[in-house]
This record gives sequence, C-alpha cells and structure tokens, in this order.
Amino acid sequence: MAAARQTQKIRKAYFRKVMRMDIGWFDCTSVGELNTRISDDVNKINEAIADQVAIFIQRLTTFVCGFLLGFVSGWKLTLVIIAVSPLIGVGAAVAKLTGRELKAYAKAGAVADEVLSSIRTVAAFGGEKKEVERYDKNLVFAQHWGIRKGVIMGLFTGYMWFVIFLCYALAFWYGSKLVLEEDEYSPGTLLQVFLGVLVGALNLGQASPCLEAFATGRGAATDIFETIDKKPTIDCMSEDGYKLDKVRGEIEFHNVTFHYPSRPDVKILDNINMVIKAGETTAFVGASGAGKSTTIQLIQRFYDPTDGMITLDGHDIRSLNIQWLRSQIGIVEQEPVLFATTIAENIRYGRDEATMDDIIKAAKQANAYRFIMDLPQQFDTHVGEGGSQMSGGQKQRIAIARALVRNPKILLLDMATSALDNESEAIVQEALHKARLGRTSISIAHRLSTIKAADVIIGFEHGRAVERGTHEELMKRKGVYFMLVTLQSKGDAALTRAATESKCLIFFNKVILCKCSRIHHNFPQKKHNKKQYIKPVPFTRILKYNASEWPYMVLGSLGAAVNGAVSPLYALLFSQILGSLDLVKQMGKFISDLLLCVYLFLYKIFVYCLELQGYTFAKSGELLTRRLRKIGFRAMLGQDIGWFDDRRNSPGALTTRLATDASQVQGATGSQIGMIVNSFTNIGVAIIIAFYFSWKLSLVIMCFLPFLALSGAVQAKMLTGFAAQDKKALEATGRISSEALSNIRTVAGIGKEKMFIDTFEKNLVMPYRAAIKKANVYGISFGFAQSIVFIANSVSYRYGGFLVDTEGLHYSFVFRVISAIVTSGTALGRASSYTPNYAKAKTSAARFFQLIDRVPEISVYSEKGEKWDDFKGSIEFLNCKFTYPSRPDIQVLKGLSVAVKPGQTLAFVGSSGCGKSTSVQLLERFYDPEKGSVLIDGHDTKKVNVQFLRSKIGVVSQEPVLFDCSIADNIKYGSNSKDTTMEKVIEAAQKAQLHDFVMSLPEKYETNVGAQGSQMSRGQKQRIAIARAIIRDPKILLLDEATSALDTESEKTVQAALDKAREGRTCIVIAHRLSTIQNADIIAVMSQGTIIERGTHDELMAMEGAYYKLVTTGAPIS
Repeated sequence: MAAARQTQKIRKAYFRKVMRMDIGWFDCTSVGELNTRISDDVNKINEAIADQVAIFIQRLTTFVCGFLLGFVSGWKLTLVIIAVSPLIGVGAAVAKLTGRELKAYAKAGAVADEVLSSIRTVAAFGGEKKEVERYDKNLVFAQHWGIRKGVIMGLFTGYMWFVIFLCYALAFWYGSKLVLEEDEYSPGTLLQVFLGVLVGALNLGQASPCLEAFATGRGAATDIFETIDKKPTIDCMSEDGYKLDKVRGEIEFHNVTFHYPSRPDVKILDNINMVIKAGETTAFVGASGAGKSTTIQLIQRFYDPTDGMITLDGHDIRSLNIQWLRSQIGIVEQEPVLFATTIAENIRYGRDEATMDDIIKAAKQANAYRFIMDLPQQFDTHVGEGGSQMSGGQKQRIAIARALVRNPKILLLDMATSALDNESEAIVQEALHKARLGRTSISIAHRLSTIKAADVIIGFEHGRAVERGTHEELMKRKGVYFMLVTLQSKGDAALTRAATESKCLIFFNKVILCKCSRIHHNFPQKKHNKKQYIKPVPFTRILKYNASEWPYMVLGSLGAAVNGAVSPLYALLFSQILGSLDLVKQMGKFISDLLLCVYLFLYKIFVYCLELQGYTFAKSGELLTRRLRKIGFRAMLGQDIGWFDDRRNSPGALTTRLATDASQVQGATGSQIGMIVNSFTNIGVAIIIAFYFSWKLSLVIMCFLPFLALSGAVQAKMLTGFAAQDKKALEATGRISSEALSNIRTVAGIGKEKMFIDTFEKNLVMPYRAAIKKANVYGISFGFAQSIVFIANSVSYRYGGFLVDTEGLHYSFVFRVISAIVTSGTALGRASSYTPNYAKAKTSAARFFQLIDRVPEISVYSEKGEKWDDFKGSIEFLNCKFTYPSRPDIQVLKGLSVAVKPGQTLAFVGSSGCGKSTSVQLLERFYDPEKGSVLIDGHDTKKVNVQFLRSKIGVVSQEPVLFDCSIADNIKYGSNSKDTTMEKVIEAAQKAQLHDFVMSLPEKYETNVGAQGSQMSRGQKQRIAIARAIIRDPKILLLDEATSALDTESEKTVQAALDKAREGRTCIVIAHRLSTIQNADIIAVMSQGTIIERGTHDELMAMEGAYYKLVTTGAPIS
C-alpha cells in the first residue's frame, strides 16, 4: 500500500513538473524518453519500494535477532562470526549501471514513440527495417549495461556468501575448540548460538535480491527526481506576476535578439525593434526561416529573448503572470493540433466556461458549422488522435473556432487559412476581419492577397524587421514586400491569361482547391465497448524466445541447482558436527576438523556456481528483453495502417506496452529462473535427506506443504487479474501523457496544462485502487505462508522430541531433518515471492504474443507478391469501391475509375471529403479496395509485393513529418539504398532549393532538426521533405500540397524543381493553387467518391461544368 501511494505520488509529481517546464527544455528533451520514464522507470521504483522493503526489513530483523541470541548465549563465538560485513560498496555501482541501462531504454522508447507517431511516413518510405535497426541500436547499449550490472551482482552475491561461509567455517572450528578443548560451552549452548547465527546469516544472504532491487530503483529514480527538482526557466503554472486590469494590446520589441536553447550558435532574431499598435492588424511577411513564427512564440512567452525585452502596454511580459498573459492571446497555427476528444470539447478548450451557444457561434464564424452538422454525431464527433479523423481544412476551421470562442485581446494568426478552399477562405477571412475589430491582430501569411488590407505590414529578412508600412507604401519602397508581391503576381497573371483563353473571367487572384482527406474522417470512430479477449499463453512459449541462450541458461541452472543442494548438505554437516561433540575429545576433534575441510570444499563450489549463475542469467535475461522489445516493435511496424486507426493502438499506448511488457516478461525469467531452480533443488535435496534419516518426522512436516502451495495458487490467480487492470489503466495514462507532451506548444498556448494534469491524475486512481486490493491479497497470502513455516518448525521440534523419547531416535538425526526442512522452508518462501512477478509476466506475455500472432491483411514484411524489372508507372483505378474498416457503414469511394499513362500527370480536384487522399492511400496500398482494383502496369496491387510497390513511389505531403536526427539523415530516409552518398544528398537538396539554407547553418547537413522537425520553419521542413522524395528517384510521384507551406519565392523555385522531377515520372497531384495543376495531362474532378468530370484544363473550361464554376466563381463542387 505504501509503495502504491509513493508510486502514484511520484508519477503525479513527475508529470506535474514536466508540464511546468518551459518549451526550451522540451526542445532539448525527447518526448518519447519522458513517456518511458513515466511508465517503465516508475515501475522499477515501485518494485524497489514495494514488497522488497518489507522482505528486506524481515530479513534484516531476523539477522539482527539471530545474532543477538548468539551474543546472549555465547558472545565469544558470535564475535568471531560477525567479524566481517559484506554489504559495503556494491549498491552505488549497481545504481550507476542501472541508471545507464535505463537511459538507453529511454532513448529506445523515444525512437519508438517518434516512429509510431509517424507510421504513415515510415510506411510510405519503407522505413520499417531501418527503424527496427535504429531502435535495436539503443537496446544494445541497454543490454551491455544490464549484463555488466548482472556480473557485478553475481560477484557481490558470491562475495557476500564467501564472507558468510567463512564465518561458518570459523564458527565450526572455534565452536568445537570451545566445547572439546576448553569445556567453556556445552553442545546445547553451541546449538543455540549456531541456530541463531545460522538463521540470521541465511536471511542476510537472502536479502541480496532486495539490495539489487533497491539499486535498480535508485538508478531509475535518479533522472526522475532530477527532473522533479529542476526549476523551469519559465514556469507556466507560476502564480507570480502582474495581471493588468485593462489590456489595450500594444506590443513593443526593444532590441530583441534570440537564439533557440537547442541551437545557441544560430541567431534567429537579430536586434529587432518594432511596435505593434493596439487594435491594429499587423502582418508579418518574409521568406521561410526569416523569424516570423519565432516572434509569435516570444509574444506567447514560450521563450524569453536572449537580449532585449518585449512589452505589453508598457509592461515587460516577463513581469506578467504567464497564465493570465496566455489567456489574453488567441492563436491559430499553420499546423493546427486537435486533441483526442469531441469537436465541442476541442472548441471549448479555448474557454472553459464557453456554453454550447458560444461554441456554435464560434463554429459558424469559422465556417465549420455546416460540415459539423453533416456528421452523424455532429459536435459530439470524436476527432481522433491529433485530429486524425478530420481533413486539414476541417482541423484548421475547428482551430479557428477555438481561438474565436476565447474572445482574446490579442489574435495571432500563423497561416490560419492555408488549408482552406476558396469559398471557406473567403468566409473565414471575413469572420477573422470582424474578429480583429477592437483587437490587436498579428497575421503571418504567404498569400499576400489576404494581408493587403492590414494596417501595418512588416517585412522580415534574416531575423531583422527591415521595412514597415502599408501595402501602398511598401510597394513604392520596392523592398522585400515588393519582391514577394511581384513574384506572386506573375503566377496570378499566368493563371488569368489561361482562363481568358478559355473565355472565362477570373474573379480571384488565386483559386484554391481544398485538400481532400479521407471521407471516413468525417465520421466518429466506432466505440469499442466490447472487452478484448486475450488468450493466455503457456510459460514455455516465453522460454522458447530464450532458445539461443539455452547454453547460458543450462549452465546457470546447473549452478543454481548446485547452490540449492549446498544449503541442505550444509545442514547435514552441521548436525554431524554436533554429533561429533559427544565423542571422545581426540576423536571428536579429528572428525570435526575433517568435516570442516568438507565444508570448505562445498563452500568453494557454492561461490563459483553462484557467480556462474549470476552472469549466465543476467546475460540470458538481458538478451531476452532486447529480443522481446525488438520483436514487439517489429510486429507493431508490420501491422496494416487500419490497425493504427484504432484508438487502443495510439502511439502513447503502444510505447507504454512496449516498455512494460518486455521488462515484466523478463522479470519472470532471467535471474528468477535461477532462483526457482535453486529453490526447488534445495527443497528436493532437503526432502531426500529428511526422509533418509526419519521418514515419520518428515511426513509430519510435509503435511504443511499443501497449505503453502494453495496460498501461492490463490495469490497468482488474483494478482494476474490485478495486473491486467493495471496495464489497461497505465496505457490510458500513457495516451494522455503522450498526447500532452507531443503537442506541448498547443497545450501551453491555450493554457491547458492543469487540465491534462487533472486528467492524468484521474486515470491514476484505478491502478492505485487495484494496488490496494493487490496489497491486501498479497499481505494475507504472504503472512499465511510465513506463519505455516513457523507452525511447521514448532510441530517438528515437538514431534522430534517425542521420537527421541519414545523410539530412541538420535537427537543428531532430528537436527538433520529439521535443519534440512528449515532451509527448504526458506527456499519455499523465496519461490512464493516469485508469484507477483509471474502474475505480471503472464498478463504481459499474453498481450505480447497476441500482437506477434496477429497476421496483418497487408504485410510489409512478406516476400510474396509480384515484382518486375521494367516498371513504367501506368496507373488505373477500375471501379474502386472502398469503406474504411473502422467505418463499415460509410462508403468512401463509390466506383472510382480513372487511368493515367506512364509519365503523365493526374490532378485530383474536389471538395473536402470527396475521396482524393483515399485514392492516393489505395495506390500506396495502405488499404485495399473492397471491390474493383488498382492496377500498376497492369498488375493488381493486391498481388504486388508491398515493399516493391512502395519503393517505386515518392510522397510529399501537406504536413511533412521529419525525424529527430540530422538534415542529411532525414533526406537519406527517402533512399532505398544503404550506401547513399553525401553527394546524392547535396544534389537532392539543391533540386529542392534547400542547399543554400543548410550551408548557412553552423553544423550544415549535420544540424539536428529536433523532435518532429521543431527546429525548422514549416517551409524548411517542406523542402527537406521534397529532397527526401527526390533522392528516392521514384517512378511515381505523389504531391499532396507539396508547396503549400512555402513563401512565394521558394514556391517558384521549388515548383520548377518539382516540374523537372516530374519529367519521365507518373505524377498524381493534389494542390490548392490552380497554377500548379493547370498543365496536368488529366484533371479529375471528384465528388462524393466518384469522378464527375475529367480532361485537360482547356477541355474542362470549355465544358462549363463543375470545374468551370470552381475556377470562375469559387463555387463548391457538387
């Protein structure tokens, strides 16, 4: 119970402190590592302070009482025995090695979290094997430190037993001397001293597993308490600071210079001075990476300036209460983040006290109301992990509604309408225009037509605010803004000419086509009310995964068996020495000396076998852990994408499962097997000795064994149930922590740290209650088992005395039987302490093998399937009908038929939810169509090898996913070749207009992009993603809003690079800007899962149908 309370407090304190940390700390810390610490490391602490503390206190008390009895009965002999203490110095070494081992596991956990969160990108680029190898690399380090820890524990345990046996040898020699030569002790006194010291020393030896657990717990606690004790640079939950009575909203930058904490050598903002007047709309323009978004993060006080200061209404924002400051700010980001709850709750996150009327009003202002009401569950629709059930445009509109419901004094719009179609953008822009009235508004946009009406436009270049003025003033100045407008207007003019030739009037400078997403994302995910049945697995199956380590396990088991046999043999020698004291003095001394030599020989065998047992089981256990984690991770990456759509398989839950299941399965194998073999050998030899010398006395004692077995069985059965409950609850907390920490910028921006803390702590209540019940069961079972041992001792001594009186049994035989049974009783106690570990392992193993045994419908690891050398890249959709597995009642594609020849470009056009992205996912074979087929070069994709198919496809998506490694490694990720040269990386970067920017960084291509690419601007991330696709040299290129995040200048150059990259390749394009698709060979207009028009741009304009209306009026396709 105490351990449950402490574990709950540690989890709460750790998560609270992590949620209080500043964003700069997160830039330098992996979110995956944090999640691993919350789950696996805290479990290690729990194991250290749970029953191990009680067992250690029991062992230590028995040791002290035994030696006190020895001192009272015969201080001279006891003083000889207690001469040396074996417990000094090893704990610190084990704790240090455990700390290193857990750090390696935390890094492996960070890799797993990152990969599982980006599973679509990993699958698209065929990175499963690379990621398994990257994960395994960290496991190798953990294995190395784990084996070293096992070796040290083996040496330590051997050293401790060496001292104990040495004390026994001294006691044998000195005790017999006191009885036979000096007549100072009687045999009875010697017996009292020996029994007291024997039981005490045995318990001291059996305390070594407790010390190992303590050392492991200390190692795990080091990093956790280091974080708990750390003081954040910016405490987001601090109550300190002023709260202004009235906010006008004037923001001023005074000589502000800034470097990111993770990149102190790169200056992001360089001595900026600017004023953003209250109530005005200020627009920031400039190339990607110029410092625009960084400025917004400083206003939110995610970071503090390196030099200079920022003021709000004349007050340094560092002196203001941080929660109050952020409550005055509404933010819509370029990559909007939604949380795994309903649409209504996501909007309410903007303001806790918002009523349903307020939410509906905000949704209407954001032009989200209509699509929400079209959903079966309307505002109660679950948006999925990270908003995955919504399209990009839908997510952005919900995020805008969340900002508007906040009714903020300051409105920050970072590419707020970048994912909206033309009609939605016009309506939302009008709503935002109204929302700006009376508020200070800062807008960042690459579409310059959306900021022309701003009161002030500030041009950024290389971290400096280089110009300021209205649209007209800056056009006259012909600086940064003029250049951007000129470049953009050229594209608009080309579009106007194309439309004019088709006898149409273009009413908008740019026509934007809505990025399509899976229509199933418009509907709530089916709730899983049914409990998932997990088939139990035999323990032998776990051992099969240790098959390659069987030589180690056999050696270790042999050593454990020898060790187990030594204790009862020692009891036999002990009783024999007592018997020799009755003989004539000279004869008695000779026999006792002879027995002492035998004893020392046994001791040598024992210590060597103990060290052998420690090393072999440490190695086999660590290898098993590594193998299980690797196999589990590989199995996860091998699942089809539909499996990841299930909320039960969220990245947080899977990472938690990966961390805890493998370690708990290993906790029931490894050194535990050695302990079991030791215990049962001990019991077996003891019973043989006991029955040999007195079968009657042995039978009486054996009557108590069934009670011990019953206690263990009940304990195992009940604890297995509790372990399953614990897992379910801890996976829920894993989901919450993963969601909060992965999206910490959004959480901080809307001030929801406390809400996530409360939700996290609420989910800890169930495992705490389960732990209390578990403690009661364990306490009763353990107490009953221990009491049986004492009752058995009492009965055996009484009945032994009776046999001596009535049947003339020699008293030394009674001691032989009882001494043997006493040692077997302690061995049985050790075996029963294995029950909780077995219960946890049984549950973990069942879940683990359920994952491994699952056969995915689309297997990326399968070698089966068609492959061909002359891959041309023709694509044909033949009457494809498709329903997502999680949405069986909603048909997404309703007979899609379209063909594109090798080297041609197909552009998909249509309203949100029409099935464009779904079509692309069928091509990548993330899913298979229910009816119809997708053909590549005439081959049905269902029959094509998955790895081969995906290796021929390159993808650039609207929200690019980068991995927490260098720029070079991120680009290399696209290559299927292991020996990708740096020259190829540079060539791809040059084609993506990335090379010059990379070379301006201090570490160039070795610059780390941060978790999820957090150290790069969105435009920079997009160009890295384009380089990643180019280096792949694919036959089929999928461009899903490939240039949506780029500024005008970058877009022109990257578009030229993409046009060049499309040469000789089949290309499928989904884009907002018509100028990027008007030259497509085929434009397919989609509506409700079917194609309603197809042809070239000119042909479709001549038809004057849906496409014509979209181009000329921006009317939605219907």
